[in-house]
Amino acid sequence: MRSDKFSRSLMRENQLTSDDLILPVFVLDGIKKNEPVQSMPGVSRLSLDLLLKKIHEAQELKINAVTLFPVIEDQYKSENAHEAFRDDGLVQNTISAIKKEFPDMGVITDVALDPYTSHGQDGLIDKNGYVLNDETVDVLVKQALSHAEAGADVVAPSDMMDGRVGAIREALESHDKKNIKILSYTAKYASSFYGPFREAVGSKNNLGNASKDSYQMDPANSDEAVHEALLDVNEGADILMVKPAGLYLDIIYKIKKEFNKPTFAYQVSGEYSMLKAAAQNNWLGEKATVIESLLSIKRAGADAILSYFAVDVAKWLRDDSH
Repeated sequence: MRSDKFSRSLMRENQLTSDDLILPVFVLDGIKKNEPVQSMPGVSRLSLDLLLKKIHEAQELKINAVTLFPVIEDQYKSENAHEAFRDDGLVQNTISAIKKEFPDMGVITDVALDPYTSHGQDGLIDKNGYVLNDETVDVLVKQALSHAEAGADVVAPSDMMDGRVGAIREALESHDKKNIKILSYTAKYASSFYGPFREAVGSKNNLGNASKDSYQMDPANSDEAVHEALLDVNEGADILMVKPAGLYLDIIYKIKKEFNKPTFAYQVSGEYSMLKAAAQNNWLGEKATVIESLLSIKRAGADAILSYFAVDVAKWLRDDSH
């Protein structure tokens, strides 16, 4: 059965299509701004006018959803992250513009405070630098509601605070936003592979040498991920997320098997940068290794994958089908 292309295709258990891909994008304030992310070759921070062109390209390639990550200027960052829930903030205006121009494009928004805090943490902190759970949840609810009011289809709390899914679900229900989906970062690990992302959104310098170990998951644990997922399911999460993806295939498999709910995975910035660097040095073939990496994530049980390779992969899949 492996001896011929046709028979290999007939017995193939998993297929990768553009329907499996979600494109993460970085948006910044201004016009005609394109700022390459040094540690992520091929990825740029874009102003809204250029971002809309990028989204048009993605839609033409049959990518059905994008995830927004804001780049907030330092003067708008604060201890209490008040910029996160401003009605006419960068993300809120971007959501409205995307839905106006591309009503069928799914818009997923990141609900977390690290782009907005002067200290780079995902939540509010006390005088000792400890992240305060309940106080943070109050702000996250305001942020999620502002995204929903602007037209977001999915709000994605990525902060890992306890109880935030239930609080956001209750707020959405009480504000007549019942059909807004919650994509919970249910198993977000305190990974060393987020460095390029933090550079991209500008939180790297703010965070400094501080860690997020007190609220993100220990990479050594897997049973804890199931416990976290159970909490989120019971609180009303519609989709469960595992982050990172490639190093946590066992977690994807475990959560999908245990709950049989829509399960997404995030091929994070460090995973992207490693593959990109190896390809640029001709150590690996980019197309083959990227597609293999995504297939492995899907094989583990992911229903959809956030990947900075989404546009490139969609082009490769389109060309291969012709």
